[in-house]
Amino acid sequence: MLRSLWTSASGMIAQQTHLDVVTHNLANVNTQGYKKRRADFEDLMYQIYREPGAPIEGGSVVPTGVQVGLGTRVAATPSFMVQGNFQITDGQLDWVIVEDNAFFQVNIGNGQIAYTRGGSWQIDDQGQIVNQDGYLLEPGITVPQDAQDIQLSPTGVVTVRINGETELQELGQIELARFVNPVGLRALGDRLFVETPASGQPITGNPGEDGMPQVRQNVIEMSNVQVVEEMVEMIVAQRAYEANSKGIQTADDLLRIANGLKR
Repeated sequence: MLRSLWTSASGMIAQQTHLDVVTHNLANVNTQGYKKRRADFEDLMYQIYREPGAPIEGGSVVPTGVQVGLGTRVAATPSFMVQGNFQITDGQLDWVIVEDNAFFQVNIGNGQIAYTRGGSWQIDDQGQIVNQDGYLLEPGITVPQDAQDIQLSPTGVVTVRINGETELQELGQIELARFVNPVGLRALGDRLFVETPASGQPITGNPGEDGMPQVRQNVIEMSNVQVVEEMVEMIVAQRAYEANSKGIQTADDLLRIANGLKR
């Protein structure tokens, strides 16, 4: 059986995954805080017919050798933690991190903390600040029922004006987290990430302190997906898939010719 059949098949499978990644990016083009992904490829093992540097007569060596590869596969689908575009809103609980090297923290239960760039918050029936899926902001902040005019300072201090009072009341302090290798975070969906051995442990701190970025109110961060780039990637994946299918067709033609030699 011709090796090119399986080599081309590996290329088609890899391009299917490539297209899956591209369409996932396009599907989330309007998802707040979404970070685009890219498919990275690697070549598979090689069958060595002649070793490079093998000695030959006359005291010389083979300069290049004969090495035939066995195809490709997807090696990684890293996230791009580049900041998305900002959008101004009227929401007092729409918050944004002004740089791309930190995350909000949410408590997803069982003592586990997840990390997100999505900054559209809500208030639950207990007055607690939660994300759109109901996960509590970490550290937790509770807003009194008679509170008005929620304000967020650039350094992450949350204050409110209580009905009938003139001075602002401080409710709590936002704490951000950053990672040595944020690309190593594991995506949970719902715009959430959790730490892994590859990402390292979170480094936490208050906005505007110890290298942490500041935060802003009445702004949300949109997806960092560029539609034009994804459309180009889609064309590339389609053409590469087509080229690999041509390899299978050509190998099939060669096999058909070989099978017809006895006629």
